[in-house]
Amino acid sequence: MMVDRLLIAGNWKMNLDKAGAIELTNALTKSQSTFKEVDVAVFPPSLWLTEVGDLIGSDNIKLGGQDCHEELEGAHTGDISAKMLKDVGCDYVIVGHSERRTNHFETNETIKKKVLVSIQCNLCPIVCIGETWDERNKGTAISTVSFQLKESIPDELDSHQFIIAYEPVWAIGSGKTPTFNDIEEMHSSIKETILTINPKADKVRILYGGSVKPENAAEIFNLENVGGALVGGASLSATDFSQIISIAGAKN
Repeated sequence: MMVDRLLIAGNWKMNLDKAGAIELTNALTKSQSTFKEVDVAVFPPSLWLTEVGDLIGSDNIKLGGQDCHEELEGAHTGDISAKMLKDVGCDYVIVGHSERRTNHFETNETIKKKVLVSIQCNLCPIVCIGETWDERNKGTAISTVSFQLKESIPDELDSHQFIIAYEPVWAIGSGKTPTFNDIEEMHSSIKETILTINPKADKVRILYGGSVKPENAAEIFNLENVGGALVGGASLSATDFSQIISIAGAKN
């Protein structure tokens, strides 16, 4: 399935001070008139969501949170709820990123709860899944990702309610990427697994993440079942991120 409109999402992670976030946002907004053929979202650190959201001021760039708690509210010191993200203007939230799974010991069960609470708050969750280098070498990459999907995705969701981001853990921030054949094979497997969870989710977007950059974006976007990209390091450069968006727009 070729997706009609790609989504390019920039995950800034725990980078940029306030001045840097404002500078990057201003640089992106200067190019946003060219983003009309592509869906674009940025995911700043939570402290800068309001500032970035105010500067965007357009439907051409959407705002997202990097994570949310699985509960709507309560005694969860230091956490942020999906309701809070929605209140400051977010449309998306990333859940299940490998850095959260590894560093914060998040389970598939927790991620499923985050998916549900995000949708309850009218956010679109971007659900991250992916294998480690050991799992890739052992030949269990597809079964690992399939298990993550089955345990993390509620079975009643329609295509428009969620997005999948395939990020091989070993490729994130490493400069390494799987072969294009490996990416295409994994995305096709993800699509098949999603259809076993819920046949109604046949048009769900499946993003690729893991060292996406201008040099490899065109080839990645031409692969079957690739619906866009979750961009890490390259999203911190307005030039690189805008170039990736332009490449996606040319495909459309």
